[in-house]
Amino acid sequence: MTPPVLTAVAVRKTFDADTAPVRALRGVDLSIESGEFVALMGPSGSGKSTFLNVAAGLERVDDGSVVLAGHELTVLDEDGLARLRRRHVGVVFQTFNLLDRMTALENVALPVLAAGASRQDAAAVAHAQLDLLGLLDRADASPAALSGGQRQRLAIARALANGPTLLLADEPTGSLDSEGEGEVLELFVKLNRRGQTILLVTHSAAVAAAAGRIVRFHDGRVVEDGGAGQP
Repeated sequence: MTPPVLTAVAVRKTFDADTAPVRALRGVDLSIESGEFVALMGPSGSGKSTFLNVAAGLERVDDGSVVLAGHELTVLDEDGLARLRRRHVGVVFQTFNLLDRMTALENVALPVLAAGASRQDAAAVAHAQLDLLGLLDRADASPAALSGGQRQRLAIARALANGPTLLLADEPTGSLDSEGEGEVLELFVKLNRRGQTILLVTHSAAVAAAAGRIVRFHDGRVVEDGGAGQP
């Protein structure tokens, strides 16, 4: 059997705060298989975005185990985590995090260059990703010249540029109107049908319904797992 893409066991994370420590994750157990599309739901402060950051190796846990693509994250140093992210993780943010001084093509090529590819190879990868996401005709445009839905599609193209094992998305439709939300959700479903493993954080039941599995967080714990969205 193929091992899970992500396995978290008894994961705990506490943040220091002025008034009292914030226990963001309180013993989370969660496993995601290759090819799954999983939506994390829960109220603000429930720990879902913290868990996403833990899965990406952007936050270190206080206790527990996190294995991504066969690598135990808790034993890696910062350089090791950075290398793992470049190879196995793509992250899509609510606020896009695009560079307006670069063209759409250059934004997508950037992580490929950072992974050590030549400029020619990085440009070829970026060209292919823009074509896949229906943005090839905007390759020379600045992100500022794109619509909200186009900017998020561009951010997804950038996240996919290095062929990640796991695509993580934190409220990817939160800044979009209904038309942009529909565009992005349709794209996530299409990517998943092509085999991309996706973990998506959302407050929206409509967004979560596009996923094949819904996991609910509350007070830093998983309180429900397996409610199917789209078959």
